[in-house]
Amino acid sequence: MNLTSLQTFLAILETGSLVRAADKLNVTQSTVTARLKTLEEELGQVLINRQKSGATLTPAGAKLMRYAPAITGLWRQAKNETGLPAGLTSACSFGCERDLWHGAGRAFFHYATSTQPELAMSARQGSGRDLTEWIATGSIDIIVTFEAVTRASQTLYPLPAEELILCSDRRNTPMIGDPNYIFMDHGAEYRRVHAEFYHDAGIARLNFDSAWWALQYLLENPGSAYLPRSLAQRYLDEAALFIVPDAPVFHRKKSLLASDQAVEKFHWLENAIAQIQSHERPQQGHATSQGQAGQ
Repeated sequence: MNLTSLQTFLAILETGSLVRAADKLNVTQSTVTARLKTLEEELGQVLINRQKSGATLTPAGAKLMRYAPAITGLWRQAKNETGLPAGLTSACSFGCERDLWHGAGRAFFHYATSTQPELAMSARQGSGRDLTEWIATGSIDIIVTFEAVTRASQTLYPLPAEELILCSDRRNTPMIGDPNYIFMDHGAEYRRVHAEFYHDAGIARLNFDSAWWALQYLLENPGSAYLPRSLAQRYLDEAALFIVPDAPVFHRKKSLLASDQAVEKFHWLENAIAQIQSHERPQQGHATSQGQAGQ
């Protein structure tokens, strides 16, 4: 099977049309059409319905779709490993949500690169949805994510919950009523319990969905925000930030997810996870409903 044709098939489905697939792949539309025709002739089936409204799967195309991402993902992995420089014997592709890199993500990457000198590592940032798709299709080996959805041939390793603490640039900032309060969106469950605790606090003027962005803003401007302790601790130690007294502490679940192939191939994986778990034990704080549920 021609992998280029298979990748073109996936690009058509991702973009919804042959024209947009051509733009994505930086080729002409006639090239996309020719590649699709080659694939259909090889399989003896029409795979995509070409319509003015866009491209849709035929029943045969839907069946191929079950296998195509895994085939291209395994090929990408094979290319990575066969193209390794001298002295390296294996390759690991790692994915992490942006707000988990500063803690568990960086700790895992550092452990792998410092204890496995014959290992080549690559790291990719992605949303929870991106990471789940990448590991399902075989294009990535291991992910650290808030949104762990386990599928067949995957192993889930719970990590200590991410501790979320209310930080301010000033000492003795009020828990409620700070006009410069920044709402940091830590996910649906956080939004629910935050609303329960701060139901009479009004709506924040500033909102972020990145803890790193919220931190950078807070270091340069007056305000307060809920930040992961693992991200804020350095600035607390330096007295650049302060914990707001008596504020509730929230928790957010996180996990490491590995393909079964990665578990079998990387004998050091469980040691890496054990080290992360031991270094990230939640500190004592005010218990909340999410904190209890997130443990």
